[in-house]
Amino acid sequence: MIFTTLEHILTHISFSIISIVITIHLMILLVHEIVGLRDSLEKGMIATFFSITGLLVSRWISSGHFPLSNLYESLIFLSCSFSIIHMISKMGNHKNDLSTITAPSTIFTQGFATSGFLTEMHQSAILVPALQSQWLMMHVSMMLLSYAALLCGSLLSVALLVITFRKNIDIFFKGNNFLIKSFFFGEIQYLNEKRSVFKNTSFLSFRNYYKYQLTQRLDYWSYRVISLGFTFLTIGILCGAVWANEAWGSYWNWDPKETWAFITWTIFAIYLHTRTRIHIRSRTNQNLQSTNSALVASIGFLIIWICYFGINLLGIGLHSYGSFTLTST
Repeated sequence: MIFTTLEHILTHISFSIISIVITIHLMILLVHEIVGLRDSLEKGMIATFFSITGLLVSRWISSGHFPLSNLYESLIFLSCSFSIIHMISKMGNHKNDLSTITAPSTIFTQGFATSGFLTEMHQSAILVPALQSQWLMMHVSMMLLSYAALLCGSLLSVALLVITFRKNIDIFFKGNNFLIKSFFFGEIQYLNEKRSVFKNTSFLSFRNYYKYQLTQRLDYWSYRVISLGFTFLTIGILCGAVWANEAWGSYWNWDPKETWAFITWTIFAIYLHTRTRIHIRSRTNQNLQSTNSALVASIGFLIIWICYFGINLLGIGLHSYGSFTLTST
């Protein structure tokens, strides 16, 4: 009873802290002059991590097994993984804005986990025989860490695509508008427009340079985070294959979950292949290649949710433990 009460308290604490973190981040985006808000944001993410970790530890003690036995526990661990990814990214660089993605992702996953959809899974249950293995901790934790990293990296790629396509659309419409005006209003008006363009060249160059730096930074962090997630995914699949051989007598069964995990691995392998070719291309080809790799990562974002969540909705196959109808992962 005491552990159940502690779980509820820690759940509300972590949810409240991460809500405050998102509010602080919005304030930083709107008002840059407020000193100390960024430090408060980082402290909030650390406090969220310890609250969720305390929740998982208390559930581990009360149930007697690692808390990854159903969809509710996996969502809580996924929200914890987002916090871990955020802190890992801060170790080498103190100026990245990955919290723009990690903080909303944490509150989204935790909010869904504590919603009424998964009420029956809030209570710990005895593990089914297939899950009573030491591989449960290694396999499932690696897969969820990979999902968190790949989702964050994919969202960075989505942001890169939005900025790139918006910039191209603005250039296209401004160019057409300029040509139409020069055609209808004559050569004098055209020359006046041309002079105004030269006057604003420095401002436009600065603006384009800022966008260029932003896209480069998004591409850089997307590549790093996806590389980390791909490593976790590979380890998780290998551990799952060994565990499957022990539990079911075969390393691979082409179960729906296994099939979509393989598709996910293939998509991000293609991303890494296209992304690593950027360094041997010219700058024009580099920009095009970055856009292409970001498009592959964006497709991977949808594939991850199908692999993790979509298969659980169906509740079929050997990995039906994490469905809504059953109470085990």
